Amino acid sequence: MDDTVIVGVDGSSSSLAAADVAAEEARLRGARLRIVHAFARPADLDPMIHGVLAETEQRVHERVPGLEITRTVVSGDALTVLGAESRHAVLTVLGRRGRSLFGDLLLGSTAMQLAAHGHGPLMVVRGRPDPQGPVLLAVDGSPAGNAAASFAFTEAELRGAPLMAMHVWNTWSEPTPYEDPGDPLSVVVDLDQLGLRHRRLLEDVMRPWTVAHPEVVVQPRVERGRVRQALLEATREAQLVVAGARGHGGVAGMLLGSVSQALLHHADCPVTVVRAP
Repeated sequence: MDDTVIVGVDGSSSSLAAADVAAEEARLRGARLRIVHAFARPADLDPMIHGVLAETEQRVHERVPGLEITRTVVSGDALTVLGAESRHAVLTVLGRRGRSLFGDLLLGSTAMQLAAHGHGPLMVVRGRPDPQGPVLLAVDGSPAGNAAASFAFTEAELRGAPLMAMHVWNTWSEPTPYEDPGDPLSVVVDLDQLGLRHRRLLEDVMRPWTVAHPEVVVQPRVERGRVRQALLEATREAQLVVAGARGHGGVAGMLLGSVSQALLHHADCPVTVVRAP
């Protein structure tokens, strides 16, 4: 992995927004930016090189002067090309949707497959324009979450933003019998004790990262409820949400968890999915 941020570009407004974000990410890291386009038909090549890619590069130069930028045009499908390119990047950035080879990106399989099988963090630019607020980290206490925590703390430090560490729990996953089968939230357990246990879990998970990143202001947040719904609501007040590709309870063989999928489809701010090495 070298000091390069890559962005997939196809000329759509979504990919241009992704290029803007990728340029800023490269600036924050002191990294290079590589603009990548995959093409299937030779007829698409010339207008892309001399039109869209050149215009994108000029746009980025104007927004982030002095940034080192390269352009790469590769024959092949988007998933294969971006998967290979992601091997040599600290971050891969995509727009929410595109056209041609990136068409209906999040409604198809490209982004999901890249999030599951790519190399390194994948950021998908979506949600409201110019989002403000903390960096939101989805915490579930799984070993797979360490890579996501590392990325989120680094990102918060680079952005000078607070980090909201959010852990959502519910009684569906607790090994206790239900008191009332008609009310899945009513169980024969001490809910106060359960809540305390989950708060301690969040504290334990965050402790080494707060030591490693003392400049980052951490906002711990523990909620009882539906995990995906709670996190999606929290994205309305965040500038970026970070999640691991898999979490607790992941089905064997499923490389992209349901929470990550929900965020990629519905979050109200950019989403970064981080796979464990």
